[in-house]
Amino acid sequence: MTLVRPRLTDYYGVSVAQASVDFAIPFLDEDLPLAVDPFLLWKSPSQQDNSLHLTVVNAFNHLGFLVKKGKENEATQLLIAASECDEVGLGLSHERRGKRIGRGTAHQILSLFQDIPNYRDSGFLHVEEIQLFVDQIGRDRICDLTCSFIKSFLIDFTIDQCKTYGIPTQDSEINAVYSDKSNSFVTERVPLPVSPESNQPIIFVPKRWLRRVPWLNFDDYYSDYCPTEAIDPSIPPDRVRVLSFNRNNYDIVRGYVEAKELNKDDCKNDPLFSQIPVTSAKAALKAIRDLSTGITDSNDKKYEREASRLLASLLYPQLDFAATQSRTESGVLIRDLIFYNNQRHPFLQELTQDYGSRQLVFELKNVHAIEREHINQLHRYLKDEFGHFGVLVTRNPLSKAMKRNLIDLWSGRRVCILAITDADLEQMAQLYESRQRDPIDVLKRNYIEFMRECPS
Repeated sequence: MTLVRPRLTDYYGVSVAQASVDFAIPFLDEDLPLAVDPFLLWKSPSQQDNSLHLTVVNAFNHLGFLVKKGKENEATQLLIAASECDEVGLGLSHERRGKRIGRGTAHQILSLFQDIPNYRDSGFLHVEEIQLFVDQIGRDRICDLTCSFIKSFLIDFTIDQCKTYGIPTQDSEINAVYSDKSNSFVTERVPLPVSPESNQPIIFVPKRWLRRVPWLNFDDYYSDYCPTEAIDPSIPPDRVRVLSFNRNNYDIVRGYVEAKELNKDDCKNDPLFSQIPVTSAKAALKAIRDLSTGITDSNDKKYEREASRLLASLLYPQLDFAATQSRTESGVLIRDLIFYNNQRHPFLQELTQDYGSRQLVFELKNVHAIEREHINQLHRYLKDEFGHFGVLVTRNPLSKAMKRNLIDLWSGRRVCILAITDADLEQMAQLYESRQRDPIDVLKRNYIEFMRECPS
């Protein structure tokens, strides 16, 4: 068995929580569904971020300079090279590998320096504006362009973070590293972390730059700023016709950009994980308590949905949520919650040392009473990366017989299975609201009480 949704730090046994580091911890086998938004660099109070934004804009506008000098082929090659940055692992790919733009798309982008007088004379102030003129250019492409032009900084940032947290590196050859001195891409050999699966180098990105949707984007422009009635009221405007309209009406686009600049304080980075508000936690808890046990009226699925979102928030940041996973045992579909064990809490360190649990599995059971088969199902799953510790999330306290079964399991095989009930969830939600203690302390309390019952 391998790690579920493995992250680089978990693979190398580096115990850090996402909330405690400045970079977005990358997955090994898929992209993070976020993107670098260059607007965050532009509006940042950090002079370093402002300088990096200027580097991106200057590098992009240099392409327009080449076009003016009749060197469109050189500009095209540079733009295509900058259009993908696999090393950062951001976007929607499930393989951490993207595809560069073609010459046709590159030509459409470069033509903006010729077709729109403002860009021809003064260049771009925000590279994101190309989304409003060229089809199939969205957040992922803007992110790749940005990261490609500041890849040298990101490499240094990655090396520094690896030294700080003890993340292993190895010398890697990195292509397409932009040099603002020569306005060209060069190849460098540098010490970087690598994917153990593909052996490809990995570059970290500051999480303060990440958003799910760029501050400047087509959908926002189209819904709130684009005068669709001016395009052709007799035909519903589609994306391509709007893009064509924008090329001939730059002032409208500029008005949109200026309005977004004025509201820059509303532009915030998106966290990699957002806890639900206290009111939502209370609503989820009430929904759970109002449910009947069993599968009638899909109560099992409702229970899984509410318990999943509740536990993911209650246990954060001590545990980072990894995935909701389904598996089948004897023809029964079982829903599990998987958490990364960051060992951020002494209790979690103990679980790693005593049970080898690099990831923690919580099995959800909307049943009136836990039976032996429920325990056996989870027990069969506890091996390899999950170690020998698991949690049954259920509605009511276990019977004396089932408690004895768990004690015997620990005594004979040193496997620890705890139970969390509705009453425990309620207490965890109360701690979540008061902020006086961490909700994970309820799980620790249950563990201490369980160990007192076990033979020494």
